[in-house]
Amino acid sequence: MYGNVRGSGGGPPGERRAARRRSLLGTASALGALLLVSGCFSSSDGGEGDGKSPSTPGQQPKSTVPYWVNPDGKAARQAAAYTKEGKSDEARLIEKISTQPVAEWMGVEDPQGQARGFTEAASKAGREALLVLYNIPHRDCGSYSKGGASDGNAYRAWLDGVIKGIGDRPTTVVLEPDALPHLEDQCTPEEFHEERYALLTEAVGKLKALPHTKVYLDAGNPHWIKDPGRMVEPLKRAGIDKADGFALNISNFQTTEENRKYGKRLSAMVGGKHFVIDTSRNGNGPAPGGDDEESWCNPRGRALGATPTTRTGDPLVDAYLWIKRPGESDGTCKGGPKAGEWWPDYALELARNTK
Repeated sequence: MYGNVRGSGGGPPGERRAARRRSLLGTASALGALLLVSGCFSSSDGGEGDGKSPSTPGQQPKSTVPYWVNPDGKAARQAAAYTKEGKSDEARLIEKISTQPVAEWMGVEDPQGQARGFTEAASKAGREALLVLYNIPHRDCGSYSKGGASDGNAYRAWLDGVIKGIGDRPTTVVLEPDALPHLEDQCTPEEFHEERYALLTEAVGKLKALPHTKVYLDAGNPHWIKDPGRMVEPLKRAGIDKADGFALNISNFQTTEENRKYGKRLSAMVGGKHFVIDTSRNGNGPAPGGDDEESWCNPRGRALGATPTTRTGDPLVDAYLWIKRPGESDGTCKGGPKAGEWWPDYALELARNTK
C-alpha cells in the first residue's frame, strides 16, 4: 500500500516565545516513496471517492478541495486499527482527520523517489500533491526540529532530487517553514543569513520553472513577527516576486480571521501577493497563556480548524490548508512523544473538540 511518512516535528525551546514557532514534522522513509510509486489506489480514476470508510478514505470533491488524500496516512491507519478493535466511535472521530488532505513533508533519504511517489499518487487520483520542503541548513535554531542539510551544496542536491521527482505533475509546495521568520527574529545567527536567502531564492526559481508547481514562502504568524512590515524585506530577498505567495500559521493555533487580516496587510506590502493559511488545529484558537510553552506545545483544548479548501471567500486567500498533520506531537511536553510522532490521544482530543 502507501508509504509511511514519518515526522520530525519541532517547536521552540522553553526560553523562546511560543508564538514564534510551531511544531514541524517532516522526514519520510524511502521505502514509503517506493511503495507509493507502485500505485495501489482506492480512487484511481480521479472521481470523488465515497469517503465512507475510515480505513480507505476517498478523495474530497475536486471542485472545492483539489488536494490529494493519502489513503495510507497515519490517521487512516489509526482509523483502520480502531475499526478492527471494534472501537467505532474512535474510528469515526479519527475519520475527521483521515478523510482530509494533509501536507506531505519531504524526507532526506530519497527526495526524488519520494516526490515522484506522492505526485504520481496524487495525479493518478486526479488530484494535486501538497508538499512541504523542510531541510534548510541550520534548521530550527537547534530546537526540537534541529537539523537540515549539512551545507548549501547538500541542500541544492536534495532540492534537485525533489524537483526531478515532481516533474510536470500538479503540485503545491510550502517552502521551508520557519526559515524567514527565524532570520527576522535573530534566532538564526547572522553568519548564515546570506546563504539562506540565496538557497531560498534558488529554490523558488527552480520550483517555479516546473510547469505546474505553485510555491508559497513561510511568513510566520500574527503572534510571531507581529509587525508584518518586518517580513517584507525577508520575503523580497527570498524571491517572493517569483513565488505564488506566502503561507501563514504553519503548525500554529492563531485564528483564521487574525491570519487573514495579517496576511492582507502583508500582501499590500509585497505587490498584492496571495497567501494560504494553515487551519489544521486552529478551531479553538490559541491556548490561554500568551507566549509560554503551554500555547505552542501540545496545548490542551484545541480543535481542528476549517477543512482544506480553495473556496475561502477571499480573493487574496488561495486556500485553507492542513500543513501541520493533526495528531502528530509538537514535542516531548505534556506527556507527548517526540516531535512529529503520531499521538492517538491528542488526535482524538482535536477531533472531539471540533464542532
